[in-house]
Amino acid sequence: MLLSDFDFDLPKALIAQNPTENRTDSRLLVAQSNIIDAKFHQIKDFINPGDLLVMNNTRVIPARLFGHKASGGKVEIMIERLLNGHQVLAMVKASRAPKIDSFITLENGEKAQIISKENGFYTLDFSPLKEVTDSLLDLLDDVGHIPLPPYIERDDEQDDLERYQTVFAKEDGAVAAPTAGLHFDNELLSSLKEKGINHCFVTLHVGAGTFQPVKTDKITDHKMHSEYFEIDQTTVDQINQTKTNGGRIIAVGTTAVRSMESAAKSGVLKAAKEETDIFIYPGYEFKVVDKLITNFHLPKSSLLMLVSAFIGRERMMEIYQHAIDKKYRFFSYGDAMLLERLV
Repeated sequence: MLLSDFDFDLPKALIAQNPTENRTDSRLLVAQSNIIDAKFHQIKDFINPGDLLVMNNTRVIPARLFGHKASGGKVEIMIERLLNGHQVLAMVKASRAPKIDSFITLENGEKAQIISKENGFYTLDFSPLKEVTDSLLDLLDDVGHIPLPPYIERDDEQDDLERYQTVFAKEDGAVAAPTAGLHFDNELLSSLKEKGINHCFVTLHVGAGTFQPVKTDKITDHKMHSEYFEIDQTTVDQINQTKTNGGRIIAVGTTAVRSMESAAKSGVLKAAKEETDIFIYPGYEFKVVDKLITNFHLPKSSLLMLVSAFIGRERMMEIYQHAIDKKYRFFSYGDAMLLERLV
């Protein structure tokens, strides 16, 4: 298949720049035999007792940092991932590329040393830290900014600290939110549980590569970025028991899909803690996921290809055109859809 097969025209006015006032106020497109326009808080009407929601509990870190080189030149650091307690992999933007072994001074006076550069990413070392920020995460909380996606054309605000984070975020490490989870609040999760719809968690630390468009004409030539994920035995057991009982596995977001399908690459779902660069595009045979809750994705993106694999490309294009016609809000702070896997 060609990259052009996954392109569509999106009016810029439909790219959401801010979240809705309340999380569950988002709209929900439900794709069944027909297309239903609903509100996200109605999602429990389209999920059955005994079904299982699988959510990504990664926590977005304040991964955007500003500082200057010894020469005084301004620098912007965008962390891609935490490597350990004092080193990160990051993209560094400056008028002139910083030299290896040089230092960047951050806004609060802390320093980061350039250790190496490979494939466009720098390894930065933040040790030793001062007493005020005695851990790397403390430093990020002190001076970092929420890394809003490039299509949100505004600076991050105080409200983003809460709203660009799921209510169940727990494991530090993402530099982008698992956005399908942003629509849930604790009240909705409780009402789903009362109906007999349970949830469990995987962890996949979303990298900045999630926003990168596919650039190869033949999609099979595309190389996916790698991300770290974890799925424990308790979650594996819950998923298997749900299937045994006749329930459906509902992935909350493409990151949950990628985690489960990566852990089931042998044909059997297994606990795992590893890197995945799984690329799901039309022709892929899903092993675990039955339904998908997801936001609307960028043209020519690998996530759009995953959705096409899940429901079929023609159906996907039909749904996206409906969403555009009905003025749904797109991308990270946008609306959601509930999709059933193509059998």
